Amino acid sequence: MNSNKKAAKIVGVLFILASVTAIIGLILYDPILNGPDYLIKGSEHASQVILGALMELILVVSVVGTATTMFPILRKYNETIALWHVCFRFLEAVIITVGVISVLSLLTLSREFVAAGAPDSTSFQASGTLLKAIHDWTFLLGPLFMLGINTMMYSYIFYKSKLVPRFISILGMTGATCVFICALLVMFGVIQQISVWGGILALPVAANEMILAVWLIVKGFNESAIDSLSAKM
Repeated sequence: MNSNKKAAKIVGVLFILASVTAIIGLILYDPILNGPDYLIKGSEHASQVILGALMELILVVSVVGTATTMFPILRKYNETIALWHVCFRFLEAVIITVGVISVLSLLTLSREFVAAGAPDSTSFQASGTLLKAIHDWTFLLGPLFMLGINTMMYSYIFYKSKLVPRFISILGMTGATCVFICALLVMFGVIQQISVWGGILALPVAANEMILAVWLIVKGFNESAIDSLSAKM
């Protein structure tokens, strides 16, 4: 029982840490990802950009941590889906890491541009556009597309097992569906990821993660559901 409570608290803390670092990282990236003078602003705010990359690396650790910590518990109820969840979480982490690399590469490009004085900006702009595009696609595929799949998998197991209250599981599956639809709409150019509709569609999954995190920290997993499974085994 103590082991399950400890695992629940770790998962809850990691969910909160992942959300906080993701938001902070995006804010800190602003000078190098937004505005027409990003090749200059990026170099001027190098420390800020690097700190943003560090936040996203913490996000990567948190993403992997939630999956690996939940796996021993989820596998008792559905080992196949639990394993899929770990694999897709790792894939989400890899995608986010590629995005971090693209931003740091863009920072290097910015530094080279400033060091060159007043060079022909055509080649620098072309390279910068490519690196920003890589980040934009990873920002779509990781925090939206893969997040929707991962949230649906663990929420489904939670719903079937009653490890957490049913309303949290239902909110999780609803949020997973909404964020996955959002990812598809963004991919096909129907809406922008950073937009009112993007925020509305992402809100349920964000609410689910925070409610789930607080519940796990305060209450932990449903011990009666765990005991019931142990009795059947």
